[in-house]
Amino acid sequence: MTSAPAFDIASLHAFYGAGGTVAEIIDQVFARIDAVDDPGIFLHIADRQALLSEASALGTFDPVGKPLWGIPFAVKDNIDVRRMPTTAACPDYAYMAKDDATIVRLLREAGALVIGKTNLDQFATGLVGVRSPYPIPRNAIDPTLVPGGSSSGSAVATAQGIVSFALGTDTAGSGRIPAGLNNIVGLKPSVGAFSTTGVIPACRTLDCVSVFALTVDDAWAVFGVAAREDTTDAYSRPVKASGDVALPPVLTVGVPAKADRLFFGDTVMEASYEDALTMLEGFGHKIVEIPFGDFYRVANLLYEGAWVAERYAAVEAFFDSHETSFHPVTRKIYGAAKDLTAADAFKGLYALQALKQTLAPVIASVDLFCVPTAPSHYTLADLVAEPIRENSRLGTYTNFVNLLDMCGIAVPTGKRSDGLPASVTLLAPFSKDGLTASLAREVHKASGLALGATGWALPDSAAADVIVEPTMIEIVVVGAHLSGMPLNVQLRDLDAKFVREAQTSDAYRLYALAGQLPAKPGLIRVEPGQGGAVDVEVWRLTPAAFGSFVAAIPSPLGIGTIALSDGTSVKGFLVEAAAIVGAADITAYGGWRSYVADAATQRISGAS
Repeated sequence: MTSAPAFDIASLHAFYGAGGTVAEIIDQVFARIDAVDDPGIFLHIADRQALLSEASALGTFDPVGKPLWGIPFAVKDNIDVRRMPTTAACPDYAYMAKDDATIVRLLREAGALVIGKTNLDQFATGLVGVRSPYPIPRNAIDPTLVPGGSSSGSAVATAQGIVSFALGTDTAGSGRIPAGLNNIVGLKPSVGAFSTTGVIPACRTLDCVSVFALTVDDAWAVFGVAAREDTTDAYSRPVKASGDVALPPVLTVGVPAKADRLFFGDTVMEASYEDALTMLEGFGHKIVEIPFGDFYRVANLLYEGAWVAERYAAVEAFFDSHETSFHPVTRKIYGAAKDLTAADAFKGLYALQALKQTLAPVIASVDLFCVPTAPSHYTLADLVAEPIRENSRLGTYTNFVNLLDMCGIAVPTGKRSDGLPASVTLLAPFSKDGLTASLAREVHKASGLALGATGWALPDSAAADVIVEPTMIEIVVVGAHLSGMPLNVQLRDLDAKFVREAQTSDAYRLYALAGQLPAKPGLIRVEPGQGGAVDVEVWRLTPAAFGSFVAAIPSPLGIGTIALSDGTSVKGFLVEAAAIVGAADITAYGGWRSYVADAATQRISGAS
């Protein structure tokens, strides 16, 4: 047998490209199942011969036509896989699926191979991973800890290197918590990005299929295949699978204000979160503390009226006739819905709408958010003592996300001081999945961690190119529209994409204009050699967005053609000559960002 590769997609495709066979990888999958020896991971495993036949039907290695060619994956057992049972971790509910769920079909068409169905908190209700009548999957890093749920088996199968990736679902954090507790990536897409046709609902208005992967690139590769609008799913929405791979040099990153951070006494987890924020600042990003009380109020709604009733509605007939088939904790949650009224549901919806209105400008004030994935690690013994409280605490930073129509990705950041996994989740508004994935890629790379519990090194693979519409127009910004500056939000509101940092040619001078709120510079053209190279950023806009952006530019600024130091020319901001009379020439600073930083230092020094 050829030397066994790591199971990230890049390594497997390199193995296949060098002549390795899918049969060898299938043998490795079964060998790893035996070696891990955890009966709680899978509720059903594919027949080996059936897998070999499916692999043979793939034909010759074709990673372009089939981007997931020969990649083994697992599926949470509330998602249908044809000719496999679907149980939702409730044996009396089980049925044999006649068809693949839409997402499973898309992944198979891309060349991926289903290894089996994985264990879960029953009916995807829980964040702990222990609410199952089957054996409980063991946390891949420390078996005394809970594996996280509800997608426990999918996370552990991935972290143990049995599969390259696995599907979970996420309503309240089930695609993020198990990732954080098992040292892997957990991508929770925008609601509607992945079809939920063929998925047993928890809260149908909020449910997402999620992706557990060893690397961000692997999770994003799955996103690229699976993000397809589906007319059979009333909640499906179009979300482009193009990513903001070229990150702006400065992102504004919202974080819970220190007074609002909840770790429930876990000072080690608190310290690891501070380390992650220091990492982001080291990348050059700006940390913005945000009051988090209203986010927590949204989170608390998830297990109140409207959404508890929605869980009950999903399985009402079965629950009413088979109540004793439910796990005791799950039964208690669903049974509580019987006492709710339609009025209770509407009160919840009204409360959510009011909070969404309050939080909309807060969410829009930053590029994205960085929160702890979980506030603590809990042991199995902790769950015996406090089965409800600890589950609720795990959802501190996850429960509000789908209610606020945000996307997110959990990513390892390193090890805590006690050696346990540290993880953060990056969150952004609907359809900004690419932005969170791009920053997560940088975070994971900087962590220096091995993948999951495997010991495999993170591959040094290049990120995919940004997919850009051919009609996009580039624009140079020089001052208040730079990333991290006050007016950058105007570009973000128009869905502009950062392209690159650049410098002008030496035919420009930069001035600090008087009387501008917020403060702005003016760039003016002079004779070549009479100016200096000025730092700028290049962004891309659609023609319609470009028109809207330019129309809003106030005098004395305007748009002209700016020559860059690399010999190219791009449309960008210039200033009228009259505006620089009496203005301070700041060309020597080399750019507006340096000037602003120096001015801030001078103010601090003057005040001390």
